[in-house]
Amino acid sequence: MASSQSNKTGREIFEELSQLKQKDFNFSSGRILGSMCTVPHPIAREAYIRFLETNLGDPELCPGTKEVESRFLAFIGRLVHAPRSAAGQIVSGGTEGNITAMWLAKQLSGKREVLLPESAHFSFQKIASLMDMKLVEVPLTKEYTLDINTLKKKISSKTAAVVGLAGSTELGTVDPLPEISDLCADEQVFFHVDAAFGGFVIPFLRQLGYKVPPCDFTLKGVSTISLDSHKMGYAAISLGTLMIRQKQWLEHISVESPYISSEKQAGILGTRSGAPVAAAYAVTQYLGFDGYQNVVKSCMNVTQYTETRIKELGLGLVVEPTMNVLGVRLKKPGAVVKKLAENGWRVNKVERLSAVRMVLMPQITTQMIDEFIPVLKRVCEEVGEV
Repeated sequence: MASSQSNKTGREIFEELSQLKQKDFNFSSGRILGSMCTVPHPIAREAYIRFLETNLGDPELCPGTKEVESRFLAFIGRLVHAPRSAAGQIVSGGTEGNITAMWLAKQLSGKREVLLPESAHFSFQKIASLMDMKLVEVPLTKEYTLDINTLKKKISSKTAAVVGLAGSTELGTVDPLPEISDLCADEQVFFHVDAAFGGFVIPFLRQLGYKVPPCDFTLKGVSTISLDSHKMGYAAISLGTLMIRQKQWLEHISVESPYISSEKQAGILGTRSGAPVAAAYAVTQYLGFDGYQNVVKSCMNVTQYTETRIKELGLGLVVEPTMNVLGVRLKKPGAVVKKLAENGWRVNKVERLSAVRMVLMPQITTQMIDEFIPVLKRVCEEVGEV
């Protein structure tokens, strides 16, 4: 049945979209303090628009865009010290990166068991359901990182993969990756590093002198690394990369693709927009390693300032920050989150830890924190936190 509704004019459509968009919180306001995404760099916005009609799923139609992808993957390869044998797979984000890594591990090993820390991302619950894999959680230490001694006891001939976190979603903590790497190398077990957040932070923290372990292929046991550009990579939402130690492993997740210009296709997605790849590449070329180091340095300065201001209120942290993520202990995190939202501020609750999470992304300044702290103080008083 034909609709009786008449077509809208362009002006009407954009007026409607503008009204709906005004309901959103936006990153540029500086009032989103709980998200690991950020305002895309201006150069990312421009690059994204220029590549809107490109499809990397049919590469011979877009050879220039394919070259952009290759150059971007080369940058990521240098960031994680990828060997010559390595390959990169563009993914939509950390969830797809984790899925693809576990897909590889299952295909390569023929096994189903995954050992992962209690703090692992919820995407692994999806993985267990999608691929009929068994998750075995490893408890955390008092520093909220994977307990390596327990891992040594749990790893076995049934283990398909071990997962280590290079920046947990809850607290930004980093698991003992060198020790896990050595164990997995000795046991010949697939080791996946989930560096969705930390991939664009840890290399630069290390350059700045912070004592954090590497999350790259200099660790001999690392099989795959997932990292997101739309987080600390300063790119447009959404884009992730899965770096794979051995290119030939992709054959195990490839299928024939007779209807398009490539003979085989690996990964989950078929159609893949080139726009987020172009955006991410543009930022890497504009900032370079030095620029990213400056971004991380600035974020850590704001994090340290925020930590001081939080403690001045008499509130404590779950753990001292490893990177630009703070977990603030609260008795009633849900009530605080709700009240803050009513006052125009967004933080994320972490009920499991009785805390709220704050992520000090590049758009957050000390001036914004100075605006936030009095609101937090008032809200905490209202709900009986302080």
